[in-house]
Amino acid sequence: MLNQVTEREFLGKKIGGNNPFFLIAGPCVMESKELLEEVATQMVDICGNLGIQYIFKSSFDKANRSSIHSYRGPGLEQGIEWLHHIKEKFKVPVLTDIHETIQVDPLKEVIDVYQIPAFLCRQTDLIAKAASTGKWVNVKKGQFLSPDDTRHVKSKIQETGSEKYLVTERGTTFGYGNLVFDLRAIPMIHKHDIPLIFDGTHSAQLPGAQGNITGGLREFIPHLMSGAVSVGIEGLFMEVHPNPEKALSDATTQYPLDQAKALLQKLLKIDRTVKVD
Repeated sequence: MLNQVTEREFLGKKIGGNNPFFLIAGPCVMESKELLEEVATQMVDICGNLGIQYIFKSSFDKANRSSIHSYRGPGLEQGIEWLHHIKEKFKVPVLTDIHETIQVDPLKEVIDVYQIPAFLCRQTDLIAKAASTGKWVNVKKGQFLSPDDTRHVKSKIQETGSEKYLVTERGTTFGYGNLVFDLRAIPMIHKHDIPLIFDGTHSAQLPGAQGNITGGLREFIPHLMSGAVSVGIEGLFMEVHPNPEKALSDATTQYPLDQAKALLQKLLKIDRTVKVD
């Protein structure tokens, strides 16, 4: 018997209970407007055909880089312009990362979901500021955070008067340079009635494994995502790119865009099997 969260509305659709998963997906970082359009075009088509609720994701600034020389993105002003373009052209909700409270208000009129990076999951002011806008807030569970400690994330958002909280599981630090996804985390977080997303691409990372950049094992992404879906989750997160090897960020774990449809078809079958009596 799956330990599901209470059904609720999320961006005009029902999630929780036995409802199918939604998908947050896009390129890790905004490399160009053309890349964002290419990914959005294909993902909107794939998710539309499969009946999956889709939220476009990309970052205007990757502040948590291993090296100061790594590409970070186009910055806030350009990022807002490109996100607005994707939202209007493709009629999809959009999500992006924030790192500082001063980034919250400028994004308020454009984005539908604020995302708090894993390393910042305990930053109370950042979480509270995002939640105070009335938008959804997706907090990525830190690699150092226990599943039960996500209840504090929920309570911080509720203290602002909002019930629009999401948590993303993305693996736990296991020694140096390795992450492990513990399946037990899903029912443990669900017992706090927190809608849960599983990040299949970052869970395959090997932090610092390539010296001054993060490495990863892309081949395990389908296995990790299949495992998460098999115990019932509300959403999936994955970074996709038409040419991952040439991506300017997370090149070892972004999923090939041309393989996304086949993987999502498989995951949707698992989801319907475990959630529907």
